[in-house]
Amino acid sequence: MNRFEYASPATLKEALALLGPNWNAAAVLAGGTDLLALMKSYVYSPARLVNIKGIKELGGITKTAGGVRIGATVTLQELIDSPIIRAEFPSLVQAAREVHSMQIRNMGTVGGDVCQRPRCWYFRNGFGLLALDRSGGGSLVEKGRNEFHAIFSDGPAKFVSASSFGPPLAALGAKIKLVSATASREVDAAQFFVSPKSELDREVDLMPDEILTEIVIPSKGLKNATYSVIQKQALDWPLASASVALQMKGATVVSASIVLGAVAPVPWAAKSAAAMLAGKTITESVAEEAGKAAVQGARPLSENGYKIRLAQTAVKRALLLAATGKA
Repeated sequence: MNRFEYASPATLKEALALLGPNWNAAAVLAGGTDLLALMKSYVYSPARLVNIKGIKELGGITKTAGGVRIGATVTLQELIDSPIIRAEFPSLVQAAREVHSMQIRNMGTVGGDVCQRPRCWYFRNGFGLLALDRSGGGSLVEKGRNEFHAIFSDGPAKFVSASSFGPPLAALGAKIKLVSATASREVDAAQFFVSPKSELDREVDLMPDEILTEIVIPSKGLKNATYSVIQKQALDWPLASASVALQMKGATVVSASIVLGAVAPVPWAAKSAAAMLAGKTITESVAEEAGKAAVQGARPLSENGYKIRLAQTAVKRALLLAATGKA
């Protein structure tokens, strides 16, 4: 990798002062499980790394007046072990457990997962977020190897969001706090992920002078679950996943949220499928119909049509898991 400066501030204020006006000036280092790989392959070469692991205010899982706060530097294993998260948000625990590397569970952070760059092999080999043919021949993804790419897209990007926590956070109505040296703002998790329209865009709503400091999830008593379809039991990313959150009255669904993962550049909200559940009891046949509705409008590429069936099944099993405890 290229040479870089290294800073390890003790406070958030000090860390923010070390960031720069553009992405090449500085990068935030937490677990480093994704960032260092990008630097080693020369896809990203920031001039400075700002280590935030020692900043205490960025850690911890605590109850708040209306929900639960998760600090940005909380590790995946801390999330899995948390009695608060296990009791209220099993969908997050289920997503974290699908990361089958104990090393990454103990090093990788919640904030890092949410900000993780795409796993697209065209991007990782230096062809950019949109993977455009530099000779002017269109998308490399559309005419090349695309078995792990998007089946839903509202723009030129064809990669899939790499975040394990994006779908459950969006389904649960979480808010993400972003802080700069001069201001702070909150973004709905569902709006934090962005499908880039040009190579100058990023895939998340984060500015180079900001740090993601915490995630707050409202406590609404929602039944929730995540179901992921993964090719192998070793470290791997899902081929498709679904996170659901259900507001129930007895056995009847009052309202629902269904968000698909690994099928689009952003966590993909299946709004029509969620709407059809209102007033119904979750049975196997109802869950099956919701799964079919969730994949309506999919536009698979030449090698990833199989994802339609996987996403449909993930929705069915996530609904059954949330409502009955059995997938």
